[in-house]
Amino acid sequence: MTPERREPAPSDPAAPDPAPFLSGDAGDVTDPWRRAKRIAGELVFDAIDTLAGTRRAAARLARSAPPRDILVTGVYRPGSELAANLPTLHSQTHDVRLAFGAMGASDGLEPHTVAHDLTGGKFENLNRVLAAAAPAPAADFDWLLVIDDDVRLPGGFLDRFVAVCEAFRLDLAQPAQTLRSHSAWKVTRRRPASLVRETRFVEIGPVTAFSRRAAAELLPFPGLRYGWGLDLHWAAAAGRRGWRLGVVDAVPVRHETGVVGASYPRGEAESEAANFLAGREYLPSAQAGDVLATHRRASG
Repeated sequence: MTPERREPAPSDPAAPDPAPFLSGDAGDVTDPWRRAKRIAGELVFDAIDTLAGTRRAAARLARSAPPRDILVTGVYRPGSELAANLPTLHSQTHDVRLAFGAMGASDGLEPHTVAHDLTGGKFENLNRVLAAAAPAPAADFDWLLVIDDDVRLPGGFLDRFVAVCEAFRLDLAQPAQTLRSHSAWKVTRRRPASLVRETRFVEIGPVTAFSRRAAAELLPFPGLRYGWGLDLHWAAAAGRRGWRLGVVDAVPVRHETGVVGASYPRGEAESEAANFLAGREYLPSAQAGDVLATHRRASG
């Protein structure tokens, strides 16, 4: 979720130049004219998808999917969208466990909250939540889903999303974001008449899915506050291991309430990314938008 290039001041002199790991796009759609165009685009895309049958294809996959063990986790702030998403995380097929962490009041999520009074960064907090969700480690689940607290999920989300990931043998995946969403990476925005796209890159949010083997390799998360650049590191590791990555267009989510990086200092996030990536493999941002294949039918 790394926005447009700014001039950072990395504290580590060996840190790489920021150009290769910034997206070049803020993803800001707050301008009224831009938002109006995106709303019109959503209506057109919905019509195209209805004619193409991509959502029906996802629903068919969900009806025939084998049962899986799924852990859904995330960290929420007071007044978040997370509680509103609980019905979309219900499954007719899978054994789903919800394990969340709270940075304040529980907002009706107390039955699913395993860690309280969290004060760290996103991935520091997620590590605390996952540790508190024991006895079963995250890598013991068939799928781990990490959900931000400012995203809205469509109806029937979990069963359809996981079914597409399974059908196309993905190891790292995310649902596409609506055209109206604030997204810094263009490859994550929904494409019409597409069930799923195989990509080189999957973003750190607002929803990220890890297969069992990906979770075993990538967890625990690095102790990062902002996490910029982590997804590019994952992409390089996935490419070396031969994993399949993908963006599921058939279940687009709404990330429309907050501009990326607006709630924290961008310079600090860039500096953290530069220092984290120094000496680590990562996919250059110029390749993050590559689409390796677009699948329009329910066959992998």
